[in-house]
Amino acid sequence: MKIIIGILILVCLFFNTYAQSPKHEVRAVWLTTIGGIDWPHSYHAEAQKRELSETLDKLKQAGINTILIQTRVRGTTIYPSAIEPWDGCITGTPGKRATYDPLQLCIDECHKRGMECHAWVVTIPVGKWNKLGCKQLRQKFPKLIKRIGEDGFMDPEQAQTGDYIASVCKEIVNNYDVDGIHLDYIRYPETWKIKVSRSQGREYITSIVRKINKAVKSKKPWVKLSCAPIGKYDDLRRYRAGGWNARTTVCQDAQAWLREGLMDALFPMMYFQGNNFFPFAIDWKEQSYGRIVVPGLGIYFLDPHEGKWTLDQVKRQMNVSRDLGLGHCYFRSKFFTDNVKGIYDFGSRFDATPALLPPMTWAGQRAPSEPKSLRLSGNKLSWDAATDLSDAPYLLYNIYASEDFPVDINKAENLMAMRLTTTSLQVPVNDKNYAVTAMNRYGMESQPAQLLLNAGPSHAATTISKTNGHSIALPDKQQTLDADFVIIERLDGKKIAIRPYTTSLNVDNLPDGIYQLRSLGRKGRNHRIGFFSIKR
Repeated sequence: MKIIIGILILVCLFFNTYAQSPKHEVRAVWLTTIGGIDWPHSYHAEAQKRELSETLDKLKQAGINTILIQTRVRGTTIYPSAIEPWDGCITGTPGKRATYDPLQLCIDECHKRGMECHAWVVTIPVGKWNKLGCKQLRQKFPKLIKRIGEDGFMDPEQAQTGDYIASVCKEIVNNYDVDGIHLDYIRYPETWKIKVSRSQGREYITSIVRKINKAVKSKKPWVKLSCAPIGKYDDLRRYRAGGWNARTTVCQDAQAWLREGLMDALFPMMYFQGNNFFPFAIDWKEQSYGRIVVPGLGIYFLDPHEGKWTLDQVKRQMNVSRDLGLGHCYFRSKFFTDNVKGIYDFGSRFDATPALLPPMTWAGQRAPSEPKSLRLSGNKLSWDAATDLSDAPYLLYNIYASEDFPVDINKAENLMAMRLTTTSLQVPVNDKNYAVTAMNRYGMESQPAQLLLNAGPSHAATTISKTNGHSIALPDKQQTLDADFVIIERLDGKKIAIRPYTTSLNVDNLPDGIYQLRSLGRKGRNHRIGFFSIKR
């Protein structure tokens, strides 16, 4: 595995090849609210709403599908909480209530655009010692907050810390339709003098994670739980972490959290270059346990005031990350949308085709049934909802379009709209064929409902024949056709039956749907004969 991955990286680095855009990939940004450094840049509600809408439009246009919005800032929030006070980034005055709900706005605007919205929760740090968030926590829990310099931190060694942070996460999940809870700084502070053993320290931090996992998953098990660990998990056999790593330095056992099922995803803060990035990216991939890992890219170093990175360095990181199947997350949003050194232009080309989020296959959920009665009336494409009653309130729909038929839903370039909550869509006038799938909140996707509108020259001999629900007439077998049997397939290519090639084919036992017929010759050769639909 390591040799194969190493070859991929060498090809990418030295030949500057670009990996094919996949159908499933996390493309994310951290949208920072502390001090309004990414958003908002005004204390006026309407200006904030406009700015967020414009920012999300720009991110959507660049292929971003996941927004990590800083929700708990420093013992303060950007939503009306019964637990903690308002952060000052919204109104300009800490503790002052906003005239609208910024978190709800972000969720609504993300979902309108087919994007996921994750609530980014800063865990252990609670801000300056005498600022509102820290001050109120000290008043509530005098022995829970520890002072280091001018800052206050929740004590990770006290059980009450995990209980409290879990209560904040539970409040968010109970009150909002977030797609994820994203934990930041779930570790010992780098300035903390750790007096317990490293194994005991890791257990303290992991205990907090367990409590948060239970609070989130017991209510909405499809909500992704993720965190942003230090970008290097630990020293590797050939590469040292330079004294700064997640597991040993700050007791953040992030890979174990994936292995134990406590986390669905990691966004390691890989703000490094060269051998401080690529070998550690391989390590994250190899220890991902089938779950999601998304390297956090330090694009802020592209800013001359922050560092001396070149765009080519970021390009290589993005390309290798895609080769490894890891996706990418920009730190931070504003550096991306400001197009520092052309990063927005490149990112837009790199993510030119849309992508769905990887499905949570580890959750053990089945895919929903397919939508029914796909039809086009004028410009309105519509369908009947999938019939999974238990999932119905949370089902989403993905739309695919192609000149080919059946529409291949495995090709990213065919994905034209995603995560719709409605059962219709206005589509442009074109010569495309359409397919629609239902998707549950775990990202598990149904078989497609297909609609043939344009046979095109490549389908001139392959038409859909209607049946009476009992039999279908087959075309006369030409003398040159080596075929004694026909194969009945679903549109996804799954074989349903093999029958003798006769003038009439019995379809009594087939459910309603659209099928493909292929001839089967003596040497295993097969050719498409055509399509037929059954609607009784």
